[in-house]
Amino acid sequence: MTAEQVEALSLLAVSLALFAWGRLRHDVVAMLALLAAVALGLVEAEAAFAGFGHPAVVTVAAVLVLGHALSASGVVDDLVQRVMPKDASLTVQIAALGLMGALISSIMNNVGALALLMPVAVAAARKSGHSPSLLLMAVSIATMLGGLLTLIGTPSNLVVSDYRRQALGEPFQFFEITPIGLVLVAIGLAFLALVGWRLIPARQAPAASELFGMAKYVTEAKVKENSKSVGKAFTELEQLQGVPDAHVLGVIRGGRRIPSTAWWERVQPGDILVFQAAPETFPRVQEVLDLEHIAEPETGAAAIAGEGRMLLEAVVRPHATIEAQTAQELRLRSRYGVDLIAVSRQGDAPSKRVKRFRFAVGDLLLLQGGAPQLSAATAALGLLPVAERSLPPSRRRALPATVFFLAGIAMAAAGFAPPAVALTAAAVMAVVFRALPLRELYTAIDWSVIVLIGAMLPVGATLETTGATDVIARWLLGVGEGLGPVAVLALLLAATLLLAEAVSNAATAVLMSPIALGLARGLGVEPDAFLMAVAVGAACAFLTPIGHQNATLIMGPGGFRFGDYWRLGLVLEVLVIAAAVPLLVLLFPL
Repeated sequence: MTAEQVEALSLLAVSLALFAWGRLRHDVVAMLALLAAVALGLVEAEAAFAGFGHPAVVTVAAVLVLGHALSASGVVDDLVQRVMPKDASLTVQIAALGLMGALISSIMNNVGALALLMPVAVAAARKSGHSPSLLLMAVSIATMLGGLLTLIGTPSNLVVSDYRRQALGEPFQFFEITPIGLVLVAIGLAFLALVGWRLIPARQAPAASELFGMAKYVTEAKVKENSKSVGKAFTELEQLQGVPDAHVLGVIRGGRRIPSTAWWERVQPGDILVFQAAPETFPRVQEVLDLEHIAEPETGAAAIAGEGRMLLEAVVRPHATIEAQTAQELRLRSRYGVDLIAVSRQGDAPSKRVKRFRFAVGDLLLLQGGAPQLSAATAALGLLPVAERSLPPSRRRALPATVFFLAGIAMAAAGFAPPAVALTAAAVMAVVFRALPLRELYTAIDWSVIVLIGAMLPVGATLETTGATDVIARWLLGVGEGLGPVAVLALLLAATLLLAEAVSNAATAVLMSPIALGLARGLGVEPDAFLMAVAVGAACAFLTPIGHQNATLIMGPGGFRFGDYWRLGLVLEVLVIAAAVPLLVLLFPL
């Protein structure tokens, strides 16, 4: 091997190790890899950021904008509510929700599709008495598989397609992947609805007080006749008590619940103060304020929901503003007018004090506040509510959002314009005709995905320019020596599936596409089946909760543990390989 090949392969190995380590965000790892490639001379400094103008990056951004316009208009919610069967069996619920999830994710971001269906799945499960974990896992997998129904269904499809354009002169057509997606969706949903749900742990959804360990942090005390707190405003109590980790959530007075935000109210004798405080600090609060202990406090939702205040469960989405921060740092009450009541991670309440707990993707939060404040806070912090939205469709926004999205897809599918141009034009027109407010244009784009793809494209190109791709291809051909092209194709698909468990689907597509082309050339066969195998493998990371954002998002609401995924995921990935390989050979002859 040449020195450049050694450098390129070493950079690849270190990047993969950092991706798998998970301590750094994927977009940060991608930028570090890009800068390292420039420092090593593998990428010219002038071309370092050329990837950010790549058609795949532009197309992903346009799809995110259009998908957000559809979601925000409420038209998809309305459709889901109309189609969702009422009082159906578990099999029918899984099939219906899975089918809707697959169809929605074929034209929207996978996370956006899950965000729309997750509240519906939780509500349906609670109404029918089934465990939410069964429906949530099914919807998560269906939205991943649905990304294979169209070229824009997931970023990895666009990356593979544009790599084909660069290497062979033509991209994949808009619906060229659709036959494969249809078969895999049909097989996946049939398996999930009939058999696969039995491999999903049926985590029973406990009451909020039990799930979040509210009894640890939410407690009550009665105001005595001569208590120091009498006549004080609610906001003054926290200053008076001198305990920074304890604050008042509300007051119960004669059966009426008064929120802590009622600044004009004064504490009266006989009031029951509802506090959020760690068990070790509350005795100090009681002593300072001279409060009477209540032997059996009402620590459920009824105790902390006041007039005009409600409770909301929400999950931390990937790359959210709230990620890696604490409630104390975010100043939730002063900035957003909401209180963090409790947190649950993988079904367990953390032992740390709630205000000092550092949030991570998949954490389930219990928030208290007014409906407008909660809505604004969840949007600003990057949280997904685990409750059905009461958002009526805005016909003023729904019509242009739908028309321009369909027009963009039609232009791209008919070949009138490349997907990047057609969908960008549709996104611009959606903004012009106010289907999407201008203030939401840039917040609709998941910039971490844009940075990830834009940074990894030049890094992936170094594998080809240095000849490192040929080195990897020769090694894989040696592993599959004597097995024939079909077996090597299956080996490539399996390797892509495994890589996608540690690396995002877009990064997997960037790294594996040149290897797929090298394998095909080494075997002397047509490369389309090999390239399409990369697209399939990159979208089907089912083994762990870190392989795909959707798998991570359902951990909190479903109460999943890390090891709950592999049994169902392993069977599904075997089914994907068994179904996809002959289908690829049939549709794209070698």
